[in-house]
Amino acid sequence: MQLAGKRALVTGATSGIGLAIARALAQAGAQVMINGFGDAAQISAARAEAGGALYHGADMSKPAEIADMMAAAEAELGGVDILVNNAGIQFVSPVEEFPPEKWDAILAINLSSAFHTTRAAVPGMKANGWGRIINTASAHSLVASPFKAAYVAAKHGIAGFTKTIALELATHGITANCISPGYVWTPLVERQIPDTMAARNLTREQVIEEVLLKAQPTREFVTVDQVAALAVFLCSDAASQITGANMTMDGGWTAA
Repeated sequence: MQLAGKRALVTGATSGIGLAIARALAQAGAQVMINGFGDAAQISAARAEAGGALYHGADMSKPAEIADMMAAAEAELGGVDILVNNAGIQFVSPVEEFPPEKWDAILAINLSSAFHTTRAAVPGMKANGWGRIINTASAHSLVASPFKAAYVAAKHGIAGFTKTIALELATHGITANCISPGYVWTPLVERQIPDTMAARNLTREQVIEEVLLKAQPTREFVTVDQVAALAVFLCSDAASQITGANMTMDGGWTAA
């Protein structure tokens, strides 16, 4: 298996894209630690799905808890070779009504958490002369949509952060890349539908057809397994010269 002997940490991995990536990394031979929220049954199921993964419940908005998670990964995995910064939340609202606490939470979880995990993981990667950092961005790292001020700002930020660390780490055998999916049918997307209905005065069906799928020329949702397969490829030797890239998987959304 191509990732045998590698240790991976995937944040936001108890459902959706993160869980699919954790599962795919485990299937490729990596030993995995997952992070995310959920009840005991959901966490147990996610761990089993990701090859008996270890688990840490750090709140990704809290730097002290992130530091504890990174220390646990060092103690329990022996380090982190593959870091997937996937944790994310969303909130949809006109900017003048956007609650400041929602802005702060989205920036903390979608952007700042990646800084805190990366800062902790890089020294071990440098010592080993190998590492893979994959940040889940979004088509919204390249284009904007109304009513998503914090999310779009955070995703543009993660793209810039990724480019910067790619340059810093380029001579150390470490790559850093973004994956920027379009709309993927996940709990994060499903949960934003009611807010979008309210913000745009649309029905649920209209949000799906006229907002979500309208953005993607293929008129199809991206699947979590497609995103996961790209993540595994970025960990491979074949991708060793791909760094600082923002790899879109959006059904043509950002081609225009």
